[in-house]
Amino acid sequence: MKAVAVTPKQANTVRLVEMDKPKVSDIPNGRGVLVEVLRVGACGTDREINNGEYGIAPEGFDFLVLGHENLGRVVETGENVKEFQKGDFVVASVRRPGHSIYDLIGEQDMTTDDDYFERGISRLHGYMAEFYVESADWLVKIPPAILEIAVLLEPLSIIEKGISQAFEIQERMKIWRPKTAAVFGTGTVGLLTSLAFRLRGFEVHAFGKDKREGYFNADLLEEIGATYDSTMEISVADSVKKYGEYDAIFECTGYSPIAFQAMEALNQNGVLILSSVTGGDRKTEVPADKINQQFVLGNRLMFGTVNANREHFEMGVKDLALSEAMYQGWLKKMLTHKVEGLENFGKVFDILNNAAANKAIKVYFEVNKI
Repeated sequence: MKAVAVTPKQANTVRLVEMDKPKVSDIPNGRGVLVEVLRVGACGTDREINNGEYGIAPEGFDFLVLGHENLGRVVETGENVKEFQKGDFVVASVRRPGHSIYDLIGEQDMTTDDDYFERGISRLHGYMAEFYVESADWLVKIPPAILEIAVLLEPLSIIEKGISQAFEIQERMKIWRPKTAAVFGTGTVGLLTSLAFRLRGFEVHAFGKDKREGYFNADLLEEIGATYDSTMEISVADSVKKYGEYDAIFECTGYSPIAFQAMEALNQNGVLILSSVTGGDRKTEVPADKINQQFVLGNRLMFGTVNANREHFEMGVKDLALSEAMYQGWLKKMLTHKVEGLENFGKVFDILNNAAANKAIKVYFEVNKI
């Protein structure tokens, strides 16, 4: 079968490879599910792996099949699979258990292992292939009503985790009734985060670098009742003068200094959720005493979140369905660039490498027709 792969840690090695088609029997205990890939999302992670920044090939291979955002159709199931049958639509999660106590209880997204296992990223092949086989334990069934937008489930699952954990942590307050949220970053993750907050009734203020005029992402935000401001025209501090302090802030810019600016924009008892993974050695000067005082006296909170487990994917399915009920057709507008066929991988990476010029929100392969 065909697959799109790279040689990890070597820049610009993305290519088409031929592999053996996987078999249900590859998964132990009769729990295997063979899935025909329909769609695979491509994102900054895939671009960065192709740039040679990170990525680890599975044992016994000198290449890594890319892709972690996925939608597929069940072709065959093992003898001990009762949850799925041929023809079901599914999305597979990304991280698999390692060896820490968290991995052993199904919380592998909270692993303390230095060596972790992620499909299409670290030590496991991804979904940019014609087929994959997976344990039924890591698959989530997709209702036919949301098939057209289901390739967005994986990035949405990360947001579901961040927001749900904020509420779990804030049980320390006995009563926490947040009303306002700021979202820093207005790419795919920022748009989905703004949607998730709106579905929960928040007043949402989103911030990106682009000027408002002609910016399609801003149009989308305003369609669901959020506001948009450019950080080139208004600072984080000035946004507080305009909208007030925020009960919740979700940071997804990939620009670390803004995380420290966000610390000063939190309301009392507020929560700052960090989801950007930033590299490099960027430095910034911060009013450390002021931030420390505000966090202590105001019971403010900041935490980081990465990856997601099954419950967050299941939350995402519900929010995709709710979004279609409340803002019908909105999510489909995010699917801006469809590329047919894995053999056209070059076009996908050209779009990823020039996302701003191409006005790309979500780029994805259509491997097979739904």
